[in-house]
Amino acid sequence: MTQAFELTKELISRRSVTPADEGCQALMGQQLRAAGFKIESLRYGEVDNLWAWRGQGGPVFCFAGHTDVVPTGPLEEWHSDPFVPQVRDGLLYGRGAADMKSGLAAMVTATIEFVAERPKHAGTIAFLITSDEEGPSKDGTKRVVEELKSRGQKIDWCLVGEPSSERTAGDTVKIGRRGSLSGRLTVHGVQGHIAYPQLAENPVHTLAPALLELTQRQWDSGTEHFQPTTFQVSNLNAGTGAPNVIPGELKARFNLRYSPIQTLQGLQATVEEILRRHRVRYSLEWYVSGEPFYTGPGELSRAVGAAVSAVTGTAPAFSTGGGTSDGRFIAPLGAQVVELGVVNASIHKVNEHVRVADIDVLHRMYVNVLRSLL
Repeated sequence: MTQAFELTKELISRRSVTPADEGCQALMGQQLRAAGFKIESLRYGEVDNLWAWRGQGGPVFCFAGHTDVVPTGPLEEWHSDPFVPQVRDGLLYGRGAADMKSGLAAMVTATIEFVAERPKHAGTIAFLITSDEEGPSKDGTKRVVEELKSRGQKIDWCLVGEPSSERTAGDTVKIGRRGSLSGRLTVHGVQGHIAYPQLAENPVHTLAPALLELTQRQWDSGTEHFQPTTFQVSNLNAGTGAPNVIPGELKARFNLRYSPIQTLQGLQATVEEILRRHRVRYSLEWYVSGEPFYTGPGELSRAVGAAVSAVTGTAPAFSTGGGTSDGRFIAPLGAQVVELGVVNASIHKVNEHVRVADIDVLHRMYVNVLRSLL
């Protein structure tokens, strides 16, 4: 088996449930140090971060990713221990197999191969690895980027190893992501007996017309590269549990995934205008997970597209679909950011897996990207 496959197994065997790293970064750092990288560990709170670099000056090419994984879910539904990697029918099973320990392994082994082939490569190769991508994402890549910015450290090109592919490795490359804006809404009413509604104010009834408008609203039509903005309710709760009591309060959580057509201020103003127009008495807290980013045609996207085509024989589709990624923190540095990884069909599920062959496919793609750019 290949070095990338073996390293993937070693990483899976470490129970790095967010925000734990469990030695994954040390293992990666050990291999990178042997290839001439300088290693810096940056720990914030409970989160471990790795910043590693080799070479000097520009251009700066950075691999980015995360060692933390989501919880396993019901163990009885797994066909094998999620932290004991097993191969069955050409698939490697384990928590993090696809998201994203195979990507991390391919980054490291591809870089080692490239450096051995071209020890005097141009510019700088860097790694930005965190254990806080699946968690709150406060003490991970976001904090490291703040530190790098304070140092004047530039990143020209960033390849995030998230599982971007849909059916076959390399069929989809992410060139951006929508923004994510969440709200925690409290609707204030007046509790009362259900037989005397005239003496109460039901917050469920008050919110209903406004909620209908929010959910049916066409926020925009999207762009050539971005899906339309969407509004979704993730949680709704009211009532005391008694069947004869009108609730005095309703709590709701909602999220807007938005394209660059929109602004944070514009979305917030629209939501609040609709609530006020429907005479909803409310309190509202806003949370921003990330603003949208987009990498247009350029050196990085061309190099990644060519690398995929050279390995698979097929040009990838370029997409901005899916959830958020840590690319949202790196793009504001002025970096071109794309995401290329294995198939994402099993991520966050029980029996998460990756095709064994795809690990080597990803390794070869990464080597080709480095060859093209450095």
